[in-house]
Amino acid sequence: MRRTLDFTLNGERVSLDGEDPTRTVLSWLREARALTGTKEGCAEGDCGACTVVLAEHDRAGRLRHAPVNACILCLGALDGRELITVEGLKHAGALHPVQQAMAECHGSQCGFCTPGFVMALYAHHKEGQPLERGALCDAIAGNLCRCTGYRPILEAGERAGAALEAQHGLGEDEARSRRLLALPGTPALLEAGARRFFVPATAAELGTFLAEHPKATILAGGTDVGLWLTKQHRDLEAVAYTGRVSELKNLVETEKTVEIGAALTYAEAFPALAAIHPDIGELLRRLGAVQVRSSGTLAGNIANASPIGDSMPVLLALDAVLVLQQRESVRELKISAFYTGYRKTVLRPGEFIRAVRIPKLQPGARFAAYKLTKRFDQDISAVCAAFHVDASGKARFGFGGMAATPARAPSAEKAYEQGVDAACAALAVDFAPLSDHRASAWYRLAAAQNLLRKFHARLGPRALLELEA
Repeated sequence: MRRTLDFTLNGERVSLDGEDPTRTVLSWLREARALTGTKEGCAEGDCGACTVVLAEHDRAGRLRHAPVNACILCLGALDGRELITVEGLKHAGALHPVQQAMAECHGSQCGFCTPGFVMALYAHHKEGQPLERGALCDAIAGNLCRCTGYRPILEAGERAGAALEAQHGLGEDEARSRRLLALPGTPALLEAGARRFFVPATAAELGTFLAEHPKATILAGGTDVGLWLTKQHRDLEAVAYTGRVSELKNLVETEKTVEIGAALTYAEAFPALAAIHPDIGELLRRLGAVQVRSSGTLAGNIANASPIGDSMPVLLALDAVLVLQQRESVRELKISAFYTGYRKTVLRPGEFIRAVRIPKLQPGARFAAYKLTKRFDQDISAVCAAFHVDASGKARFGFGGMAATPARAPSAEKAYEQGVDAACAALAVDFAPLSDHRASAWYRLAAAQNLLRKFHARLGPRALLELEA
């Protein structure tokens, strides 16, 4: 069993022994390596000042560059990857094209947020994403600037494209791929005092560790667990990291279903999920910024069991199935049976989510998903809803923010056969939402009813006749 944490930092091979693997990458960069270009703004993955880029090969062998928030990223999650910070962008002593464009377009004022913007744009260009304004807005949606405004930063993103391709071509990627392939792929057990951070390579290794440490924290993207460290100052004595488990990185698509591995990030799963229905793609785009989608996972959102997790209403409406594993035993369970109470699930000690199997929409089906928030980007839902009516007229409605768990609306589903008015009235039977700082109970119920009416209205008379037939 390997005892060292092995990765590369700006092209340099790093092997750490005895370093706390639950320490954030941000604190390690600034305090242990004096790489202070990466800033702390919020310590919760919202502002983007700490954005760095992780490079690794995806399941198809393609080199992927993912912008992530270093403030909520555990150091142990770097194993087997290359970490690129703003200091690593220089080339032959010259500014990187993105940095040069930021200077030429006057995209920086106080400069505190600038490294994060640079790294977000760098990743956007390395991934070959479009240079049109909408795509660039999405690329920097997770980065906040309080001085300059975003127009010159967007102009810098547009200007940097051609120069980046000319200065940093395939040679950089080839060298990075060679460094990544030279890193060990064996499982690692990282220890620092009483803390144990396990990086398995297979689902069997993960299952064995969890059986021996049933109270261990299962870490995927860390977009929630990271806040336990930075805001709640928890000590995690045993952690099982899923990011290098090969079977959990699979995406299997059939004629009727899409199966998403538990360690596959939102960014990697996005094309397959968005292909089910455009509303799912739009919901995921608003679920979090690029940095969050590059780290977070669908299975992590499910296992977190938050009543306001945005993916669960969609999965409930589509009647998704969870593949659960405990040691070598595998069972399947519909997501509607997964939650038992506020942040409580049916997971047994040592059991983990292996995959999520999502049915595709069948001919004649109607679907829509909605997310209501106080601001458009990067906000937690007051109400999230998904509606599905199949060709026979059978309804499945999924809601978040309406109860202690994500939940279906059985009374409304049944009443929908009698019409939308009956279904809206039945929502008051299904839910008695709470009032909090995001929305009042009255607003939540009224909003849920109005979203159902909106879904119904979008079907149109002809679609209604088809369903009735």
